[in-house]
Amino acid sequence: MNYKTTISQKLHESLGNLIASTHSGDRLPSEPELARQLGVSRATLREAMRTFETQGVIRRRQGSGTYVIHSSKVIESGLEILESIETLAKRIGLPVSMGELKIEKRSANEGEAIALALPIDAQVIYLRRVILAEGRPVAYLTDTIPDDILNVHDLEQGFTGSVLDLLIQRGTPILLTSRCEINAVTAIPDVARSLGIQRGDVLLRFIAYLYDTSDRAVDYSFSYFLPGYFHFHVVRRVG
Repeated sequence: MNYKTTISQKLHESLGNLIASTHSGDRLPSEPELARQLGVSRATLREAMRTFETQGVIRRRQGSGTYVIHSSKVIESGLEILESIETLAKRIGLPVSMGELKIEKRSANEGEAIALALPIDAQVIYLRRVILAEGRPVAYLTDTIPDDILNVHDLEQGFTGSVLDLLIQRGTPILLTSRCEINAVTAIPDVARSLGIQRGDVLLRFIAYLYDTSDRAVDYSFSYFLPGYFHFHVVRRVG
């Protein structure tokens, strides 16, 4: 067996045991102290810790340290049916709520105009918000919606964070399909700050287009999910 692989495996095992024995919300020792305890360099330690960050069991906070996260419940869903985080969480009894919310009416930028098949100067409603699970930020969501589909007044009447649920409950427009692109990305500054993580931490990103029965795109959204609270899967038929 490769010597380097053996060292890496032992480090991951030791670090995993330490994380498992630490209470959720507690801070791990500082990087220099932890590297000393485990007998590795700080660079090697950071590489191992990034694996656990990707799994969502630890979270680094700028200027504060690294904290352990043991989520009591995990939102698990297939991607064949489109459902809101609130709907998925309610099914497993996980309390979720909306944190910071920002609503802006403005002209569509080039990317939004293309996605929604609008003129560049068309007016849109742009929403940014954070979704909390058990009081912790777990998702950062943005939606761009033509202002003839949704207006600011609609969002002042008990909006809980899901544009999908709002449109379904209202009944218009009648929604039909959604197309979604999924990839792993590193957190940009605004997203990192809102989620309480470090810039460059790994997130799961969904870019989605929501269509009504006339095949019009009525919502263009970006959703950033923290690993650890979300498990997504796809059921595929053998061709």
